[in-house]
Amino acid sequence: MATIVTLTMNPALDKSTAVDRVVAERKLRCSEPHTEPGGGGVNVSRALHRLGGNSAAIYPAGGPAGERLQLLLKEEGITYFTVPVKGETRENLIVFEETSTQQYRFGMPGPVLSDDEWQRCIARISSFSPVPDYIVASGSLPRGVPPDFYAEVARTAKVLGSKMVLDAPADALCPAVEEGVFMIKPNLHELEEITGQKISSASEQEDAAREILRKGTCSIIVLSLGAEGALLVTGETSERIRAPAVPVRSKVGAGDSMVAGIVLSLAMGRSLHDAVVYGVAAGAAAVMTSGTELCRREDTERLFESMLEREHALA
Repeated sequence: MATIVTLTMNPALDKSTAVDRVVAERKLRCSEPHTEPGGGGVNVSRALHRLGGNSAAIYPAGGPAGERLQLLLKEEGITYFTVPVKGETRENLIVFEETSTQQYRFGMPGPVLSDDEWQRCIARISSFSPVPDYIVASGSLPRGVPPDFYAEVARTAKVLGSKMVLDAPADALCPAVEEGVFMIKPNLHELEEITGQKISSASEQEDAAREILRKGTCSIIVLSLGAEGALLVTGETSERIRAPAVPVRSKVGAGDSMVAGIVLSLAMGRSLHDAVVYGVAAGAAAVMTSGTELCRREDTERLFESMLEREHALA
């Protein structure tokens, strides 16, 4: 199978808990907290592992939280390579309000990385052996890392001959798209930021994606549409992949699970269409789980098969 490396520049310890009701100025009694590894690329690696695939997670880490993150990944059987940094790895808090079934997500900023520290992250990718077939860069950039960091990763991927898959906030995504990547997975807001256009219809979604493709800076765009699924656009085709209706328990990790499903499928040799269908199934499977738990393989496989059966029935 193809070699997959994930890159997470702002990893985290994700702590999830539940409370009856969130009320200001009161001491709130929470349920027993659950701590899991977090951050875009880390979650992609974890989801890949859950789906039966393998990858190597590269990320900067520092302080006790960084050590705890390492131990948790080891417990899950994830292959990882850390770049030591002086600052401490961040911690995030996810609180589920039982009375309203609303979820509150508190994301901390993370450490400030020096130029030497973030440059060593790129150097770690450059020296990875064997050369990765896919480099999946996902998540926000911590303070100290320049906005065009992912563009530098894209240049590194070109030198290596790797396919770069990018899922990042718009401010970090735009420079990398200008440099050129294999695939991006923006949401609607990020697509608007990239193109500088307000998008209010399905046809405008496709037009905006094709505008990026015409510039020759990206081969594949998978526009994430939440409960509606995804829009797949390439230079030759455009199609909507409808998400299955599932009970929603938590949306944390759904996007990372989608990316993992797509990349794993491509690494296995599936067609692009089936890869995106599998990715949408993985994303839907993730929202069925609570807290920060990611997709489960059995749920993903079941949803994937039902989605293919539905397509065949409509054909």
